[in-house]
Formats: sequence, structure tokens, C-alpha cells
Amino acid sequence: MKKILFLLILLSVLSGCKNEDLVTIRGKLGGTEATGQYIKVNRADINSIKFLDSTKIKRNGDFSLRLKSSVPDFYQLALSNDNFITLLAEPGEKIKLHFESERLYENYRVEGSEGSVLVKTLDDRLMTTKRKLDSLNAVYQKASKEPGFEAVQPQLEQQMSDLVRAQRKFNIEFVINNINSLASVKALFQKLHEEAYVLYDPRDLQYMKIVSDSLRKNYPDSRHTKALLTTFEKEMAQFNARKYIAMIDTLPEVKLDAVLKDINGRQVALSSLRGKYVLLTFWSADSRECVADNMQLKEFYRLYNRKGFEIYQINLDKDEETWKAAVKFDELPWISVREEDPSYQKSAVIFNVRSLPANYLFDPAGNIIGSNLHGRALQLKLAQLFKN
Repeated sequence: MKKILFLLILLSVLSGCKNEDLVTIRGKLGGTEATGQYIKVNRADINSIKFLDSTKIKRNGDFSLRLKSSVPDFYQLALSNDNFITLLAEPGEKIKLHFESERLYENYRVEGSEGSVLVKTLDDRLMTTKRKLDSLNAVYQKASKEPGFEAVQPQLEQQMSDLVRAQRKFNIEFVINNINSLASVKALFQKLHEEAYVLYDPRDLQYMKIVSDSLRKNYPDSRHTKALLTTFEKEMAQFNARKYIAMIDTLPEVKLDAVLKDINGRQVALSSLRGKYVLLTFWSADSRECVADNMQLKEFYRLYNRKGFEIYQINLDKDEETWKAAVKFDELPWISVREEDPSYQKSAVIFNVRSLPANYLFDPAGNIIGSNLHGRALQLKLAQLFKN
């Protein structure tokens, strides 16, 4: 009898240890549209996801998943690629979820996972901000086609800027208040849209540093900690490069012509483009902001190049092959040039470049009629010039 009792206790202990390496997810979906569908779970990293498991949703909306896990991790629970929520689960957690409808991200409750509650707080706030920005953008687009737009434009742009700043402030406070949680990683990398991070200011690197130091102590072996440390080192390198360029801010502005070699080794003078509207731009292939700016410029170039619009783009990377590879990979169709001596960015000094990307817009006579126009501001300016 004692032997049997001992075996039962041993089995119970072993079973308990096994459960500590499991994450259990139980959920219920309101409505009936999702019945019979499969709900899947993916492991989520900063820039990638990996499928782990799936299960069929029962008639009553119930579903259950069990994941083997020995470390805290981010997961996506998804009905489709654009219909999912993010969880931050610790080993041994038993997570309970309730969804009001088949649109998972709109209205749900989560219990049994502190990290997942923190992630939900972040996602809910970002979704609210995105909706407000979408609404304001719709008003902006409509107003831009009506008389008197110039009167309301500053107010609408100010409202959008206020929303972006408020979201940034929220994420910073979240990071500070949850510095020891992996949820702070998500706060660092949230995006307002594909190419715009919530924490966009170069000064926000300090929060990445704070989180990196904290997680290195609390989760030294976590993939997320290691990825964050790698990203921080890369961002710091780019920041130092921008700092070097910003040093020219103390130099007097001098307007001279640029005569540089393009990707084929042919010398092209900026002044040779007189008679066209020319956008002189400065960029780096290592800058996220510059690459995103180039993607928008490609669309503007497609619309207006045949109407008399040209781009003269000066690259500031130290490595010539990095520049050439980026031009070819992104299929940049305009004039792309660089200094023969990358250690002295003469054109950047001459044009008083303060940050990247930077640009100057010239009229056909060679006069500067605008500077640092990006995105919507450049779009509206070109539409005005070409009456599109």
C-alpha cells in the first residue's frame, strides 16, 4: 500500500513538472461565423512568425491549445493573417480568452497571463490611435480637394501630430512602468503603419538601451533579448553616423553646384537639369527612413517624370558597394550619385544637410522653392506644380 501511494505521489510530481513546461490556451468565440474554422498559433519574433499549431473551433465557439514552452515567449493567435491577437505567455500559464466576435482583435478579454494583459493594453491603445488617424486622414484628403484648404490644413496636420505625440508618450510611459517585462519590447517596435514606428525620435534610443540592460539581466537567454541587443547596436551605429552629419549645422550655408559620378561612372551636374523641376535628395542605404522615403519617391517619379520632374540623389554611405547594391535592389530609376571621397561629404556640407533623408526642390530656373518635403507635403507640392 505504501509503495502504491509513493508511486502515485511521484506521478503527481512528475505531472506537475511537465505542466510547468506547457502553455495552455482556452478560448471562446462569440457568434457562429467562426464555427468549424481553424484557429492557429504562431511564435512571434520582432520581424518574423513561425507556425506552431492549430485546432478546430467547436460549435459552441470553444477551442483549446497546448504549447510546449520553457521560456516566456510572444505568440500570435490567428484566424487569418490580418485577424489575430498577440499573447506574451510564461511557461505554466493557463490562459483564458473570450472574444465577442470572430474579429479577434476588436473586443476580447484575457485572464491568467500578466504579460498578455500588458500586450492587450498596448494593442488597444494603438488601435484607437490608428482609427483616429484614419478618420482625420479621410477628412484631410476630402478637404484637400475643396476651396479654402489652406485655411484648415494647419489645424488638421496639428491634430494628427498631436495624436502621434500622444501615442509616443503612452509607449514611453509603458516602457518605464514595465521595464522588467518582455512586453516592453513590443512597446519599442509598435508601428503606426508599415514604415512609421511609434517611437520615431532618435532620442528614443535611450529607452531601447534601458530595456536592453534590464532584459539582459532578467532574460539573458531569451531570443527577444538577443534580437533587441543586436537591433540596439545597429541603431546606435546609425545614430552616430547621423550625429556626424549633424555637425555641419554649425557651418554657413553655401549654394554651389554638385558635379558627381553616377552608378555607371558618368559625371552628372545638378545644373545640367535646368529646365526641369528637380528634387535634390540626400540619403543612406542603412537608414530605414531613407529607404521608406525612396519607396514614396518612386511613385512620385512614375507620376511626374514625363511631365518634367527629375530626382538627383546623393548617397552618403561610406561603402560604395552598399550604395550600388541598394540602388539595384530597390530599382531606383533616377540619377543616383555619390562623392568620390566618402570621408568628406562636400555636397552635404554645401547644402547644410542636418538629418537624413533631406531634400531641396528646385524650379526650372534653378531656384530653391522648397526643402525637406516628404510624404504628403511633397505629394501636394508636386500636384500643385503639375496641376494634377
